[in-house]
Amino acid sequence: MNGPGRPRVGSVSDFQFGAVATETIEDALLHLAQQNEQAVQEAAGRMGNFRETRIVEFIFLLAEQWCLEKSVSYQAVEILERFMVKQAENICRQATLQLRNNEKTEPQNWRALKEQLCNKFTLHLVSCVQLASKLSFHYKIISNITVLNFLQALGYLYTKEELLESELDVLKSLNFQINLPTPLAYVEMLLEVLGYNGCLVPATQLHSTCLTLLDLVYLLHEPIYESLLRASIENSTPSQLQGFIQLWGILTCKEDKNAFHLSQLLP
Repeated sequence: MNGPGRPRVGSVSDFQFGAVATETIEDALLHLAQQNEQAVQEAAGRMGNFRETRIVEFIFLLAEQWCLEKSVSYQAVEILERFMVKQAENICRQATLQLRNNEKTEPQNWRALKEQLCNKFTLHLVSCVQLASKLSFHYKIISNITVLNFLQALGYLYTKEELLESELDVLKSLNFQINLPTPLAYVEMLLEVLGYNGCLVPATQLHSTCLTLLDLVYLLHEPIYESLLRASIENSTPSQLQGFIQLWGILTCKEDKNAFHLSQLLP
């Protein structure tokens, strides 16, 4: 067993691929496809702006310190980004309303909201990690005492009430919809299909490699996606409109041309 101060590292015995019935795999693939379609339709234009390397790295290191699974790290990043997008939209909305009303006090009002959001960023980030831990494993929930001690070590003197309020802020902002799909869910589903088909490389070994690649994609989100965009449209300097059109075309491809059927993967 791992010691209390060491992060839990997944071993080959932790995973078993190729054991799920074909019908279950098909249902899971369809469910993931529906989730992805809904996510594309609801995606905000600011998605990706809160995936700076230093923010993602902070979450990864924090999850490692608290001995959390990799899935918790990815989930926390997704929750934090969507929460921050919602908060940014609210601030912009209030600023717009104040401009329309020609209020002379408007700059102070919305700037105060912005400053308050920035001051509580670390608190909200830690709350997102704590919420992600609650979604992952009930026996590995990060306690409020652990969170408060960590924040205190960083110089933040929050109370238990403020910590609970932060969690509620995140939950209410996202309408309690925090069980968000991550790329790991799609990766593990494809590994399950490979395991079912008898891949030359054991799926359990591929799983470890995929986790490393996912870490890299999360940490270097912007340059990796910009590189993929340039390669896909064969243009070294794509415009923002080209990027949007290309991404939308990929994610909303018609079923009669690019449908992804289970029969293509399973014998």
